[in-house]
Amino acid sequence: MSAATALPAASNDAPLPAARRDLAPLLLVPALILLMLPLVGSFPTWVTLTIAGLAMGMMIFIMASGLTLVFGLMDVLNFGHGAFVSVGAYAATMVLIPMRGWLDVDSLLINLGVLGLAIAVAMLATALLGWAFERIIIAPVYGQHLKQILITMGGMIVAEQLISVIWGAEQIPLPLPASLRGAVLLGDAAVEKYRLVAVVIGLVVFVAMFLVLNRTKVGLLIRAGVENREMVEAMGYRIRRLFVAVFAAGSALAGLGGVLWGLYKETLNAAMGGEMMVMIFIVIIIGGLGSVGGCFIGALLMALVANYAGFLLPKFALVSNIALMIAILLWRPAGLYSNLRR
Repeated sequence: MSAATALPAASNDAPLPAARRDLAPLLLVPALILLMLPLVGSFPTWVTLTIAGLAMGMMIFIMASGLTLVFGLMDVLNFGHGAFVSVGAYAATMVLIPMRGWLDVDSLLINLGVLGLAIAVAMLATALLGWAFERIIIAPVYGQHLKQILITMGGMIVAEQLISVIWGAEQIPLPLPASLRGAVLLGDAAVEKYRLVAVVIGLVVFVAMFLVLNRTKVGLLIRAGVENREMVEAMGYRIRRLFVAVFAAGSALAGLGGVLWGLYKETLNAAMGGEMMVMIFIVIIIGGLGSVGGCFIGALLMALVANYAGFLLPKFALVSNIALMIAILLWRPAGLYSNLRR
């Protein structure tokens, strides 16, 4: 008897029969993009705003995906997730600052090599921190959401103070690599090089998560373990270890997002992860609790709406995230995709 026949798939993003596929949320992003073209008026400006919004959305998705993965698979409300974002960004400086000279060389291959090394260090550091965080802080409060909120928020505060102790309280400048500065011309539209890189990385992360969760034995075991943990354990699989690995992977994704966001802002501070938590939770609520696909769509929607609103209605941009969340929840109270709706 195999895991494939023992249990049904439990993931929000698992393939569904044609009659049950819900395509409406998938049309929101392209519909919004096309709707904004006549309102913006200028095609080059529309292209610039759209790609900038997509890049910002991809970075937010990477940071939020780890949290929604942990909640969807482990039912853990980790309000300390922002600590992994900050630690990831600061851990990357251990590579980026000593190798500053390599980043100033105008060579895309060298710059991407150094950046890749920094990302690897950041993801490893945050994965280890996530493992320790789960073992020490999360494990005693499984199934107790109120205690999870309180203890993980406390963990984030402690982490921010430790960052200040280790790296100092001052902001750290983090300029872009030489080959990723400036913009490329797409017709008459100027698009920043770094935003294009962020879009590519975000797409790679999303596709990788989708394939792992829906096309591999590990993903099947994770989803089956959520549906019926006792049955999977009776078959000889150690779901507990697998869930700890999921938590570490979600923390590593937060670290990756922290590196990308720090380079986007070109400056770091210990509270940067905590400042992102509001946007991260809005994305998770819009997408539907526990849905990676919903998180992806929600992040793109939020970033695009903020970008377009900043150009068309600057004052509305300040509340665009809340307005979008209200509109989505009025349409679908459980979010775009959620276990609560299935």
